[in-house]
Amino acid sequence: MDRNLIDRLAAAKAGHRPVVVATDLASGEKTWIEGGTAAGPVRVDETLLAAANTAQRDDRSRTIETNDGRRLFLHVFNPPLRLLIVGAVHIAQSLAPIAALAGYAVTVIDPRGSFATADRFPSVVLTDDWPDEALAALKPDARTAIVTLTHDPKLDDPALHSALRSDCFYIGSLGSRRTHASRVQRLQQAGFGSDEIARIRGPIGLDIGATSPAEIALAIMGEITATLRRPQAKAA
Repeated sequence: MDRNLIDRLAAAKAGHRPVVVATDLASGEKTWIEGGTAAGPVRVDETLLAAANTAQRDDRSRTIETNDGRRLFLHVFNPPLRLLIVGAVHIAQSLAPIAALAGYAVTVIDPRGSFATADRFPSVVLTDDWPDEALAALKPDARTAIVTLTHDPKLDDPALHSALRSDCFYIGSLGSRRTHASRVQRLQQAGFGSDEIARIRGPIGLDIGATSPAEIALAIMGEITATLRRPQAKAA
């Protein structure tokens, strides 16, 4: 791997940008694929771009054979998966370790000091900043999921405003259908359009009949996983 490519990969990592490097296994030529565009000597068509997108989504590098008989290695360089939880509540206490086991770097955001404590969230990154300030510092990207769990519009709404302005792949917010309807009304009054608001999963989580905090956390993590791995399918 040449120095220029190494420098570009370092810059992409620092910027939390997912990229794929496609290498022609016969010639050794490499092409950079990012954001649906390609730059380099390896010939790229829509089929190859789709294969690169699938490899990124699956977090799995792979060798493919093109329609014209070329063998290419698609090397995936993805930023880490992150889960940003707004609200250090009981559900968050179950969700944080489940997400960590699934490979997510977890941050719990709650300005209420009595909630976000190391005793309640061992080995979890905590911040007591206001949610919109915390998210501005954390810079959510396309590998970030954000959930709001406080039931308090003073905390959840600023987080949702920031989430909707970001590239995060998942936004979920706890509450009943009535609570979500009120949330939608507030977001509309704040200037968000229907397509933007539709990004929010509310009520949050897969419909598995969950009742306990642990079960709700499991439903949330299932929906996050479905959104990440099967983006074309509507999580039920």
